Amino acid sequence: MSRRAWVAFAAVALLAGAGIVSAAVVTPGGGAASGGGAVTPAPATAAVERGDLVDSLTVSGTLGYGQESVVVNSASGTLTASPAEGSLVRRGGELYEVDRDPVILMYGPKPMHRTLELGVSNGADVRHLEKNLRALGHDLTVDDHFSAATQAAVRAWQADAGLPVTGSVSKAQVVVLPGAVRVQAVRVQAGAPVRPGQSVLAVTGVRRLVSVKLDAERQSLAAEGEPVRVKLPGGAELAGKVSQVGAVAEKSGDDVTVDVRISLDDAGEAGSLDQVPVSVELRSEVRRGVLSVPIEALLALREGGYGVEVVEGSAARVVPVTAGIFAAGRVEVSGGGLAAGMRVEVPAP
Repeated sequence: MSRRAWVAFAAVALLAGAGIVSAAVVTPGGGAASGGGAVTPAPATAAVERGDLVDSLTVSGTLGYGQESVVVNSASGTLTASPAEGSLVRRGGELYEVDRDPVILMYGPKPMHRTLELGVSNGADVRHLEKNLRALGHDLTVDDHFSAATQAAVRAWQADAGLPVTGSVSKAQVVVLPGAVRVQAVRVQAGAPVRPGQSVLAVTGVRRLVSVKLDAERQSLAAEGEPVRVKLPGGAELAGKVSQVGAVAEKSGDDVTVDVRISLDDAGEAGSLDQVPVSVELRSEVRRGVLSVPIEALLALREGGYGVEVVEGSAARVVPVTAGIFAAGRVEVSGGGLAAGMRVEVPAP
């Protein structure tokens, strides 16, 4: 078997070791003269190139709005209005209505746990309430004390929101969530009785993102801020980057995974469908400024190791090389005095 025939087996073995599931089969090239004075055709060649090689791993993901969470009600009465599924609710907006009184969304890291009223102090919940009131256009000092100025701002806000004007804020009037939400599902229909502690809505974030359940052993491939490519059904590709990598692994059967969130550079290009299956290309290794040749140029040498056949005019010589990563149909090579611009033999097309 010729050196170039041997490379088919060598390339497949190297690619399998690198975790790549497919490889091109290389066939012998450059036919010899077959008697009768036939002229040996000039070998096909390709350039040695210097540049960046990016090895990648493609995994499955889901395009949607991220993890679903529930809105827990704290009011008692009859649900008199609920939002449409898919609608967006922002700070100061109505999430739903109990006994015709709105339940308003405000932003904060933790749910309300007590009624906030004149004289309450030393609480981060007071500070977050005041931040929300300020963001909604009410003039007051943001601190940890529910002062007379806070009470005046609360009264003005309650009047604007259509709430009973009491000057105090109970958790039956306000739901505190980290930010704006998209209504994923309505759990209780209008007209039904509701009670404290009951889940009335399921919500998500408002930004489109891709969720990936990544094999925990490959967590290192998903570094926050790393660029990725997202392929949609139909072939369209979107640019994005890793925005969050879960710190806790989850086990499902024999699989152990971590949650990876990917933000899109232009979410508007993703359309409006929810829970869309997509493919995500993660970078597994990047080599900067290296020499590379097409994979099919690689030879398995009889004495061991690998080489390429450098073509210089009508002469050719085999140069031993060290093979690095495989990516985009090329292989990193080093050694043997190779330089960018040299030509190496490849199988004839």
